[in-house]
Amino acid sequence: MTDVLLINPNTTASITDLVLKTAKSFARPDTKLRALTGSFGPRYIASRAAYAIAGHAALDALANDKGPKDAVVLACFGDPGLAALKEVSPVPVVGMADASILQACAMGNRFSIVTGGERWQSMLEEFVASRGLSLRLASVRTVAPTGADIARNPKAAMALLAKGCTACVREDGADVVILGGAGLAGLAAKLKTMVDAPLLDGVACAISMAEGLARQKPIKASSGALARPAPVPSINLSKDLAKLLG
Repeated sequence: MTDVLLINPNTTASITDLVLKTAKSFARPDTKLRALTGSFGPRYIASRAAYAIAGHAALDALANDKGPKDAVVLACFGDPGLAALKEVSPVPVVGMADASILQACAMGNRFSIVTGGERWQSMLEEFVASRGLSLRLASVRTVAPTGADIARNPKAAMALLAKGCTACVREDGADVVILGGAGLAGLAAKLKTMVDAPLLDGVACAISMAEGLARQKPIKASSGALARPAPVPSINLSKDLAKLLG
């Protein structure tokens, strides 16, 4: 049995439910999944300010969780707080965006990302650059509805998403297309026959990577960039987050 915790760092419980449902459809039979929703912050992450707050919410969720876990999935495609979570977590932490772009690179030379909300274009370009993979990125294309809008009414966005994915392949030269965003979880399977290149689901990528890492049972680094940081005093944090940091 492998225990995987999913953390949705926004405050919309229906997105958490969608991600958990999608994760269960891809997880191995012996994987036990739990999911948490951020206890404070934006309903959906669509700006850098919201992204920064979501990183705090993700850390707070991890600190306050008392359940068993062999790996953690950060269930937001932009991976807010991923590096900080890796720093303090005793088990592997996998981000949806990180897992997706790494698996896309394993499948093809160049990849594209399609998601909802125009501001995510520059944010995801910056994310890919931070991973040193800008030369592998064919494009980031966004559709007008946000991920939250798409989650509420996915049928209304299917044609737009298919058009964007097709343009990534035919116009931008992508070998693989990633459908990014927690609000878009599960849609890749419905769109794959409409796109003439492999289409990856961010949740599926994260779950498969988390399961693989959990089964390896890697030790927590005791030195280097991912070792636990030195304790520091703090104020006005939740009790458990303050304890985690101090």
